[in-house]
Amino acid sequence: MDAIVNNIWQKSKLIVKGLIIGVLAVMLLIPTFFVENLIKEREARQKEAFVEVSSKWADRQNITGPVLVIPYTRSATDNSGKSIAVKSLAYFLPEKLNVESEIRPEKRHRGIYEIMLYSSSIKLSGNFSTLPLQKLNLAENDLTWNEAYICLGVTDVKGLKDELQISWNDSTLSLSPSSINNGVFKEGFVSPVIITQEQAKKGFSFSSQINLNGSEQLSFTPVGKQTVVKLQSNWPDPSFTGGQLPDVSDISHTGFVASWKSLSHTRSFPQSWKDDSYNLSSASFGVDLFIPVNGYQKTMRSVKYAILCILLTFTAFFLVETNNKKSVHPVQYALIGFALVLFYTLLLSFSEYIGFNAAYAVGTVATVGLITWFVRGILQSTRLSLLLSVVLILLYSYVFTILQLQDYALLLGSVGLFLTLAIVMYYSRKINW
Repeated sequence: MDAIVNNIWQKSKLIVKGLIIGVLAVMLLIPTFFVENLIKEREARQKEAFVEVSSKWADRQNITGPVLVIPYTRSATDNSGKSIAVKSLAYFLPEKLNVESEIRPEKRHRGIYEIMLYSSSIKLSGNFSTLPLQKLNLAENDLTWNEAYICLGVTDVKGLKDELQISWNDSTLSLSPSSINNGVFKEGFVSPVIITQEQAKKGFSFSSQINLNGSEQLSFTPVGKQTVVKLQSNWPDPSFTGGQLPDVSDISHTGFVASWKSLSHTRSFPQSWKDDSYNLSSASFGVDLFIPVNGYQKTMRSVKYAILCILLTFTAFFLVETNNKKSVHPVQYALIGFALVLFYTLLLSFSEYIGFNAAYAVGTVATVGLITWFVRGILQSTRLSLLLSVVLILLYSYVFTILQLQDYALLLGSVGLFLTLAIVMYYSRKINW
């Protein structure tokens, strides 16, 4: 009877051990979950550092305007049916708006975190054409010409390095911050302008020079019937953002040059209107000066492949020990699994100092070296330990390639898994289950 039981156990031992190893691999996902939380915590600290620094320097900047606002009087009826005069606002946008800007990026550090700031020189110029009063059903006598004002929007006023001024025809106007709460801005820079009925028929020209600090992003709202924006910088890694990509862009290791041309029919707001309110910034476009290597995002993506690395390593180890008549305890599998999980903490910690690619190399060398040394002591075979180390190096190289080729990650992953399955099927034929 004992011989029969022993025979059954010997035949089913591999199956039982395989199941134990599979369960162990799944259980190792628990520590990888804590590693993911650690990555999120470190990334949150980086964002806190960015908020702290940018709050003292200046936040993301968006320039909107200039917009000409002219009060007018319209007739309305009160609750008693009596006709009364009500004051409302009419809004006029430029016929042409030209923007030329040079962005000078500055890297700052808060502890181990790198923050992207910039200073910029912005030149605005353009003109207002004849005011379309008939289109708005307005008579010249309806408008309160002496209460007209020009307004300009700047997202974060802390970034202004000089007094904000605008040349209006032949005069220079100083704009001051104000809570105007009209249909364009709730807060902005305003200045009263002197407009006569004769000037309204001819139009107005304007220009302004703005020296502005900001962080990460600079964008512009295309309020002109034709808006042309030209940006240049010595930052080599721009990310163009907003409602429109540049028509022309030239990016090199020494910087970038980009230009946009936007026409009024591509926006969701008109060139002139009265009474209504519009969100002009919804049409904004510009550039992000982001730091290209985000180690946290790449580390998080690499953790997603943890179960793949663990299963393939365990499968290779299981095939090696079985085909060579060696015996390895499940506890030793667990120790190898913990070494595979610790790879991601090494990757996270080193990437904060030396970048993701270098950290990946350090983590791979350390993990493969540790497992090779451990397996050499278990199997007492240099050949088998080197064989497993080659498998690990190929595995980590495969995952690294997937991380770099985002667009082809699914294709490369599918092909890699298919080839891996074919190899496992080939070597499993020799096992007497």
